[in-house]
This record gives sequence, structure tokens and C-alpha cells, in this order.
Amino acid sequence: MQIKQPKYQIIAQDIAAKIVEKKYIIGEKIYARSTLASQYNVSAETARRAIAMLQDLNIVEAMKGSGVVIVSYENAAKFVHRFEEGKTVRELQKDIHQQMDRQAKEFIQLRNMMDELIDHTNRFTSANPFIPFQIDIEEHCLYLSQNVGEIHFWQNTGATIVGIMKNNTMLLSPGPYATLEKGDTLFFIGEESCFQNVARYLYN
Repeated sequence: MQIKQPKYQIIAQDIAAKIVEKKYIIGEKIYARSTLASQYNVSAETARRAIAMLQDLNIVEAMKGSGVVIVSYENAAKFVHRFEEGKTVRELQKDIHQQMDRQAKEFIQLRNMMDELIDHTNRFTSANPFIPFQIDIEEHCLYLSQNVGEIHFWQNTGATIVGIMKNNTMLLSPGPYATLEKGDTLFFIGEESCFQNVARYLYN
């Protein structure tokens, strides 16, 4: 949410900036309230509040019937510096909010893309139920040199082996006497959970 700066504060800052820029010098008499209101196109009350603010900061002194007199360059510089610091913070806050908004939009787009990818994957899997899973047989497999039949592979995993890659040669539809050797790659089909079942069974 952006906070709108009061007009009297903007006027006070403008006058202080002109003092810092040496457009006004110490002791110089500037506008009366009515002149100030006319110059900045504001009400007399807004002009009065601007002068009151500068008085509170000991930048000017309002003399009854004599207008407004500049009394401190240093206090004007402090006020301008403090305003510039506040302006920088506000601008930084605005930039951060904009960046957060962009990131939020990008996250939503990424999430939508991910949902779409998952949806496509699910449809593809449903349309192709016989796409095989695969797993490598490594040296810590529990059933090295044992055949598929004696380890009751299907009964324990719910998966059906459709091929075994041995030494770059694919053995399709291996029978129950096909053995599992280090370096083999098993290809199998089954329910979506069967890959975890196979991995758990072979490697505990």
C-alpha cells in the first residue's frame, strides 16, 4: 500500500531544498502565508502548516506582519537528508514489493505448468499401461545368481519381468530360470507402486 505524502510536508521539503541549494540565504525574508498558498496552489491552512513544520525544525522563523525569515541552513540540510533517506527506504520497499509480486506470479505459472505436466504424464501412463519400469542389479542385491522362480519375484513384488538386459543383449520374456547377475537391468511392468516393491525386495 502506498502512503500519500501530505501537501504541507511536500511544501516544507521544497522550501528546505531551496535553502540547501542556496536559492534562499540566511536572514532572507520569503513568502507570507497568503503568497505561499497562492504559489503552491493550496489553502492558507496548508501553507500555515508548512511554515509551522519548518518553524518546529528551526529552519525558519515566522514574524508577525513581516513574513517568513530563513534562520538555519544546517537544519534545512538535515531535514532534506532525512527526507531523502526516507524516500530511499520507500523506493526500496516499493521495489521489494514489486519483486515479491513478480515472484508470486512466476510461482503460480510454474505451479500451473507442473500441474499440466503431471496431468499429461498421468494421461500418458493411463493410455500406456505396459510401459516398463527398470532397475539395475548391483553387487549388494540380495538375490545375486538366483533365478526368478526360486525367489518368487512376482509373488513378492506384484511385478512381471518382461526383459533382462545382460551384457548389452536383451533377453525378452525370460522364464523362471533366468538368473539375476551383477550388471543386469530388469525391465518389468505392474501397478504404479511396483517399482518401490521391487527396489525394497531386491535391496531391502
